[in-house]
Order: sequence, then C-alpha cells, then structure tokens
Amino acid sequence: MKNVFFYIMTVLIWGSTWIGIKFQLGTVDPMVSVGYRFALAALLLLLWCGLRNLPMRFTLKDHLFIALQGTFLFCLNYLLFYLAELHLTSGLAAVIFSTILPMNMINGAIFLKSPLDIRVIGGSVLGLFGIILVFMPAVSSFSLNSDNMRGILLCVLATYLASLGNILSARNQKHHLPIIQTNGFGMAYGALIMLTMAFLTGKHFHFVQSFEYLGSLVYLSIFGSIIAFGCYLALVGNIGAERAAYATLLFPLVALAISTVWEGYQWTGPALFGVGLILCGNLLMIQRKKHRQSTNQVNRPWHPWQKKSCHHQTANSANS
Repeated sequence: MKNVFFYIMTVLIWGSTWIGIKFQLGTVDPMVSVGYRFALAALLLLLWCGLRNLPMRFTLKDHLFIALQGTFLFCLNYLLFYLAELHLTSGLAAVIFSTILPMNMINGAIFLKSPLDIRVIGGSVLGLFGIILVFMPAVSSFSLNSDNMRGILLCVLATYLASLGNILSARNQKHHLPIIQTNGFGMAYGALIMLTMAFLTGKHFHFVQSFEYLGSLVYLSIFGSIIAFGCYLALVGNIGAERAAYATLLFPLVALAISTVWEGYQWTGPALFGVGLILCGNLLMIQRKKHRQSTNQVNRPWHPWQKKSCHHQTANSANS
C-alpha cells in the first residue's frame, strides 16, 4: 500500500504542477517567478539536508558541475516552459515534455557513450508523429510568428535543456555526488542565476499577494520540487527505476485532464490518437530497459536514464 501511495502522489503532483505554472503567469515576470520558486525549494531542501546531517561539503569542481546541472535543470528550461505556457495550454506543454525520455537516451548515447538500440529510434519516431498529430493545426499552417508554433518551439527547446541537465545529473551521480544535496545546491544555483538575470535586465521584484500566485508558488516549490521528488525516490528504491518510470506515461494524462477542465482544451480525433502514439513510444523505450535488464543482469552498463535503486531520474524530480 505504501508504494501505491507513493506512485499516486508522484503522478498526481507532477501531473498537476503544469497548471500551477499558469497561475504564476501574469503580473510577475516569468524570470522572477522561476527565481522565487527555486529559491524557496532550495532553502527548504538544504535545511532538510542540514537537519538530517547529510554531508554538504564538495570540491570547487563538484560545485561547478552542480551549477551546470542547476542551470539546465532548474533554471533556463523552466523559464522557457513558463514563456511557452503563455501560448499553449498546460496539458499540451506536459505532452511535449514527455519526449524527454527519448532525448535522454539519445543524449546519453552522444555524451556518455551509452548503448542505443532500434527501440529507441522506433519510440522516437512514434513520439514525433504523435506530436505532429496533437498539434496538427499549428503544423499545417506553419509560421514562426504564430503563438502556437512559438509555444511548441519553446517547449521543445526547454525539454532538450532539461535533458542536458539530466545528462549532467547522470555525470554527477557517476562521480558519487549525492542526489538530494546535489539537487538542493543545483536549485540554489538555478535560482541565483535567474534572479541575477532578472536584476540585470531590469525586471521588477514583487509578489502578487493573491491566493492563486502565492498558493501556486508554494505548491510548485514544496510539492512539485520536493515532495513528489521524495515519493519518486522512494519508489525507485522500493520497486526499481524501471517500474517507477511508468509515471512518465501517466502524468501527461493527468495534466491533459486538468487542462480540459480548467483551460477548456478541446480534444480532437487526431490529438487523441497523437497522445496515444507518444505514450506508446515512451512505453516501447521503457520496455527496452526491462528487456535489457532481464537479459544482461551481470555487468550491465550503467545508463543515465536507468539508475540503481539509490538513484533518481532527475528530469522528473522537477518536471514542472
């Protein structure tokens, strides 16, 4: 029952954080909102590390790579997602983010020399066709000046930056940097970069003292960036990274359901079929991992998207 609870919490929280971004948009500049979000998350996570007496001392080189991880995973990608949701519904942004799985695998092959097989290519092709079907109106009338296309491109770029952050996380874990402290410092560096950029570009630092803004800020910082991460980490330790990764199939459906109710997203036949193709493509790649695990238990290669029980798939730890 405990694992069921962790799984449900992971899927529901990560699926609902996308609509939380919508409540952040408006008066406060997205750059400032991202800085606030991860400053609060970093403060709470590092305080928790201190209360647990977790080791917090790292070398200068370690801090450099942690800062790089924070830049891609808790900074620039989120700024782009916030900007993208000015043009797209939250559910569609979550659907595009689900393509991070093939991006992780392809980037792992490029940067970490991890093996890549035909299922990755097949899953990526299915996902690409799915994205085209979901956004058929925007694709059929392609124009870089259209709001929908601008939102799509921002989401794709944001997802790729998050994937690079995942690769950096994989590198840090391979060098035995603890994931909780690394995420805490990474969030702090990401917040510092965002707030510095906001200051240098003349953004106004203020809060909107409304329930929607402050409530979503707390929800995204505590639930989206800390609690869901803890639930997923517990799942990875209890049932393995492969089975826990099925959460990546389900949270876009939660986001789309919420978007349908709150934002009036209109379903079409091609969009429904496209979402199915995207999920099937991700499922194909997850099945690849299970197959590889069952046929190569001894001395199997380590992959950035396939952690041992003590590791965590970082891209999902703050996916919105």
